[in-house]
Amino acid sequence: MSFLQFFVWGAWLITIGTYCFNAKGWTGAQFGAIFSTLALSSLFMPAIAGIIADKWLNAEKLYGILHILYGAVLFYVPQVNDPDTLFYVIFLAMIFYMPTISLSNSIAYHILKKNGSDVVKEFPPIRVWGTIGFIVAMWVTNLTGSKANANQFIIAAIAAIILGVFSFTLPKCPPQKSIAKDASIMEQMGLTAFKLFADLKTALFFIFSMFLGAALQLTNMYGDSFLSDFGNIEKYKDSFVVKYSTIIMSISQISETLFILTIPFFLKRFGIKTVMLFSMLAWVLRFGLFSYGDPAGGLWMIILSCIVYGMAFDFFNISGSLFIETTTSPAIRSSAQGLFMMMTNGVGAFLGSVISGWVIDKYFTTGGVKDWHDIWLAFAIYALIIAVLFALFFKHKHDPHAAPVVATH
Repeated sequence: MSFLQFFVWGAWLITIGTYCFNAKGWTGAQFGAIFSTLALSSLFMPAIAGIIADKWLNAEKLYGILHILYGAVLFYVPQVNDPDTLFYVIFLAMIFYMPTISLSNSIAYHILKKNGSDVVKEFPPIRVWGTIGFIVAMWVTNLTGSKANANQFIIAAIAAIILGVFSFTLPKCPPQKSIAKDASIMEQMGLTAFKLFADLKTALFFIFSMFLGAALQLTNMYGDSFLSDFGNIEKYKDSFVVKYSTIIMSISQISETLFILTIPFFLKRFGIKTVMLFSMLAWVLRFGLFSYGDPAGGLWMIILSCIVYGMAFDFFNISGSLFIETTTSPAIRSSAQGLFMMMTNGVGAFLGSVISGWVIDKYFTTGGVKDWHDIWLAFAIYALIIAVLFALFFKHKHDPHAAPVVATH
């Protein structure tokens, strides 16, 4: 389940930019709008699906239905030749897909607990298969010559239908009815955590999460297109980087699996604020190295950029989740985690998708040719500004002798 959960996303997430720019010739603003559907659907669908699974329908059945519907929508993508129409088609696909990420975790937790397993010990090795699935999907898309055509969506659709059907064979995960019958709409939607904005420190954390969330998906949006565009330069057109750009990008996901293992050490030694600063500075390196890299003498920069992605992505997401886990009341902790995800993958990612597309069109595109050097440099400067402001304004004292807290949800 975990392998296919992310295979059906990885088959097109990294290469949809190449499809929109190179195959369709659409603008950055048009692509930015299409990519923003991931964030838009994240604002409301996980909460709605959570309520349905909590109150009315077995989680594994809802999970299967959503994946079958997601696959059905992806089968339609090759018929779409208009960016405005593709916006609505991908938005519909994301409405079905995004809630399955949290549902897959809930199903795994339920099955493990039902079988008397230690969730904290047993779940991470299972979840790693999700990252492996994402990497394999990227390789399949690249090696089948599908990174610049609609076949990437067909690959994902077939796998999604298989996963949907397979889901009905999973152990039953009946509704827990954990939401009180008299709960308010605010409580049902997990919005009670918004009162955390009354605390300056937590409010600043969420605001910086939003700003950094705007940067999280930029290399997913543009990375493969950037590498593929080296094919327009004579001396690079037959290079390994151009032919196998998606495989090069997959180094980023491989790096993730390694950096996850280092987080306990860094958190214990340096504390959450410093670890998050490491993440922000890693984003500066991620973008800066892309800016100066090329498929020949600068290949090491491209590869190093992919390696530091693991620190950039994981150190922010996991340390941020731990900050919420250790500083919020148990009564609203799940809601607070949901708010953290909403600010990063929802609001922040939406703003990043839309604004980056507009900025690239207006300032970094001439005659349909993108100035990737200046694009990545601008992103690096943005990440550096966020890092400096975070260091100055976010106050958090680290106690290296405090007992470590492990987030289990």
